[in-house]
Amino acid sequence: MAELNVDLVAADRKVWSGGAREVSAPSADGQIGILAGHTPLLAVLRPGIVKVSTAPGQVAVEAQVSGGFVSVDADVVTIVVDEITEVTGRESSLA
Repeated sequence: MAELNVDLVAADRKVWSGGAREVSAPSADGQIGILAGHTPLLAVLRPGIVKVSTAPGQVAVEAQVSGGFVSVDADVVTIVVDEITEVTGRESSLA
């Protein structure tokens, strides 16, 4: 199965980077789910939970964000957030 390359970045640091199967983020227009092959996208984020999953039932990172934006292009997902708290993850490569 195809994989996403994900970078989760806060204003002051890289929070997480790696391969993922699915990304969920709180866009201004509603919760958005991103899988491999997603059309190009640029969306503003509202406060909420960002979740990066590496496999069904395996959450690499889950974090509360205050806002920011998400960009998707050619299976590369970049999430830039203003502030991030409550970062949890079992398989994460947190910086």
